[in-house]
Amino acid sequence: MTPLRTTPMRATTTNTRPGFTLPPLSCDAHFHVFEPGYRHVPDPLYTFPEGTLKQYLSLAGRLGVERMVLVQPTFYGTDNGLLLDVLHEAGENCRGVVRVEDSVSDADLDLFHEAGVRAIRLDLFARASWPVEELVAYIRAMAMRARPRGWHLQFYAPGAVVRSLAPFLAELDHTFVIDHMGYGMALDELLPLLAGGHCYLKLSGPYRLKTDVTPLARALVEARPDRLLWGSDWPHLPDGQRDTGELLNLLAGWAPEPEDRHRILVEAPGELFYAQ
Repeated sequence: MTPLRTTPMRATTTNTRPGFTLPPLSCDAHFHVFEPGYRHVPDPLYTFPEGTLKQYLSLAGRLGVERMVLVQPTFYGTDNGLLLDVLHEAGENCRGVVRVEDSVSDADLDLFHEAGVRAIRLDLFARASWPVEELVAYIRAMAMRARPRGWHLQFYAPGAVVRSLAPFLAELDHTFVIDHMGYGMALDELLPLLAGGHCYLKLSGPYRLKTDVTPLARALVEARPDRLLWGSDWPHLPDGQRDTGELLNLLAGWAPEPEDRHRILVEAPGELFYAQ
């Protein structure tokens, strides 16, 4: 499979400034970093992208983002070395989400926690062909590893896979986050999960979906603003020229009330990533 060719990163100063005032401690709950010199998976889905920590921090400053969550990308697989280095360099305002092997040791998980990790990312795209029973067993096993540290699970998953897991997830007694607006799930499929008490949803990656997400996003905000997070999905692979400021400004249309934006940008990520 030919990897997608990434484009050069947009200059920070060309990103649109927010059209609203971000509240203090606003959090970007989903970004990635790529640096030369770190080992990547043998056959990545895309070519090495621009997207260094220095570039991201410059962008965050322009947008008014004070806190951020670094998510391990598929490019580096379960080698979280770069993520740990970034957490160390970025400091207390940055938290992390790792990808791990089933056999990861408790000592490594404790090391991750000390560094600022607060969640395990489950790549269900890579496991999309698994029977539901095997997916359930995998999720339960990862929840058992996450629970002693107060971590949640993050699902990077096709909407169809989450849909097949919905009866199980509705009863799952462990906090989990669904990436990228459910990746094609409908409102009537998402609301029962959000009502269950353990599900959060990221308002991220609207360009990943092939429809206008505005009606879905507005309905989600109206129903459960306390269960939503915003994430830039920077550096927007493979399109490094995408305007992150424009993406942030979509939130003003989805959540016109400042109180709802405060829940999405401050309160929900604070509960998930900064309470421990």
